Amino acid sequence: MLELDQKQAKKLEEEYDPEMQMRPMTPPATQIVGLLLAILSLFHYYTAGFGLLREATHRGVHLAFVLGLIFLVFGLRKKQAPGWMPAFGGIPLYDWFFALGAAVTCFYVPYVFNDLAFRVGDPLPIDVFFGSLMIFFTLEATRRSMGMALPIIACCFIIYALYGQHAPGVLVHPGANWKGLVNHLYLTSQGIYGIAVGVVATYVFHFVLFGVLANRVGAGQLFIDLASCVAGRYAGGPAKVSVFSSALFGMISGSSIANTVTTGALTIPAMKRIGYRPHFAAAVEATSSTGGQITPPIMGAAAFIMIEFLEMPYRTILLAATVPALMHYLGIFTMVHLEAKRLGLRGLRPDEMPRFTKVIREGWPVLLPLILLVAIIASGRTPYMAAFWGISACIVIGFLNPRNRLTLPDLYDCFKLGAKYALAVGASAASVGIIVGVVSLTGMGFKVSFMVTSSAQQLAEIILPFIPFSFTDIQGLTLFLTLVFTAIACILLGAGIPTTATYIVLVAIAAPALGLLGVAPIVAHFFVFYYGVLADITPPVALAAYAGAGIAGANPFKAGNTAFRLASAKALVPFVFLYSPAMLIVTDGFTWQAFVTTVGGCAIGIVLIGAGLTGYFLSHMSMIERVVTVFAAMLFVAPGIKTGLLGSLLMVPVLFAQLTKRRREKKAI
Repeated sequence: MLELDQKQAKKLEEEYDPEMQMRPMTPPATQIVGLLLAILSLFHYYTAGFGLLREATHRGVHLAFVLGLIFLVFGLRKKQAPGWMPAFGGIPLYDWFFALGAAVTCFYVPYVFNDLAFRVGDPLPIDVFFGSLMIFFTLEATRRSMGMALPIIACCFIIYALYGQHAPGVLVHPGANWKGLVNHLYLTSQGIYGIAVGVVATYVFHFVLFGVLANRVGAGQLFIDLASCVAGRYAGGPAKVSVFSSALFGMISGSSIANTVTTGALTIPAMKRIGYRPHFAAAVEATSSTGGQITPPIMGAAAFIMIEFLEMPYRTILLAATVPALMHYLGIFTMVHLEAKRLGLRGLRPDEMPRFTKVIREGWPVLLPLILLVAIIASGRTPYMAAFWGISACIVIGFLNPRNRLTLPDLYDCFKLGAKYALAVGASAASVGIIVGVVSLTGMGFKVSFMVTSSAQQLAEIILPFIPFSFTDIQGLTLFLTLVFTAIACILLGAGIPTTATYIVLVAIAAPALGLLGVAPIVAHFFVFYYGVLADITPPVALAAYAGAGIAGANPFKAGNTAFRLASAKALVPFVFLYSPAMLIVTDGFTWQAFVTTVGGCAIGIVLIGAGLTGYFLSHMSMIERVVTVFAAMLFVAPGIKTGLLGSLLMVPVLFAQLTKRRREKKAI
């Protein structure tokens, strides 16, 4: 039986997740920082249940704690050796000053908020001073907690804002001076204090805290036990347990790496034990865990950003995300099953699995917070109210349930851990605010959209004469090429940058290109979101796959390549729902006929892609069979009855050959 060790999972996460690699501290700094972390969580918990503060004040308090704490818990450099500077509690004095300066700078805007209406557009020198400090503190805090990628991108955008008159082609703009740029980024709601920070302070933090508490009271172990009961006995059992448990745990964790190391600490060794190769075991766990970012009800932080951008109810976003998430896991499950059949791997023995009745009897209380959270969301209440009651239910059940009983020190630790998880995403949201602010100031989004669509149309005009049978027209080919360009941009930008940050930037820059071609907003948003998530398992910066490889003792790059192959369904599904939005259910013009045709064809195509890439279906496949199967799969995935029938015709000889091989194998036995 797979037993989840909370301390082991936490240790692995600190080892493989860059956002959790914090500096060692000594008393009294340990107590001071711990108390500040707990206060930050308590602030969000209280305001979720009893009312948010005024927008500017709420975001200011949140940012003051987040940026200030980052300077205390993250060093100037990773693994920084003690320097000549005096320190207090293991933290250099300059970082204490930075933390205090960041907090004061964040509180300045709420403090002068009532006067800003009279000087926005013409800031005072003190406004520019504090705004300049804010930009510096934001970029440095992001660098410390997440690395160089996002701050470098933000700096490039700042340079573009200041020197846009020298930009080439359609990107040219008059250019802004420093005073005007600081005014826009610091004193308005279009920059650092914009939607990204607002969503993290209003929604994301609460769900991160809920996930920490739910896992502490036993949700993680329950999901692993349920997955073992459902899938453990079948061929390649531990890998199927990984798929199911990671999907369930991913619903509440909202973090690819946290999901990978928590469930992977158990499932990866079990997969290796029954015969899966180390890199494949790591890839299965990483791909399954990354799926948590697209799996309701939490979906990382992006779902909450969608609420603000699309002005849709949260339950609508969750409903739209359900079927694409199922398609992702169908693809992983298919490849895991066929790989097990190809290698002749066993499932878990009865003595290695828990009993279903015992699991439900002992673990049912842990399900109540999640059920309550989903029920409140479905009722139409605000997500932060749902999170408040979910957190409250976790606390009550933790104190009452004898299994995984929660004590006051445990609750204090959970509040600290929840705040730790939120630090990096809080800093990244502030940096993304800089990027989005520059986009809105310069009109860059529409400029880039025009460039993308124009380039796609020019390339389409070159390619179209070589496409036989009038398979498409210039508009269709332009849309397809625009989608390809957008997908590549999403994957490249998402390398080493959190999903939420990638999504917000791409919504501001890339999504308008799809809008110009008539794509519905919710479809465009889901398209860029899915490809942003795919970056977590796309080499060369596949952080989730590398975390899994570290646990498995596998080659990280090989694990990343295998994870990308396993996620082929996730790479195809966005094209499916873009050409047939019925898959998202909530789009205009939805019909059940279109939904069944789209989802049915997509499911068959995903299974066939899994067979073609694995090299096994009913029996081992030749190279010709694999190529034909993958081509037929593409026809099934393309929405439409005609393409499905054509794919069926292509698969007839392959199925005949597979059945013949299978009969021979049975006779040989």
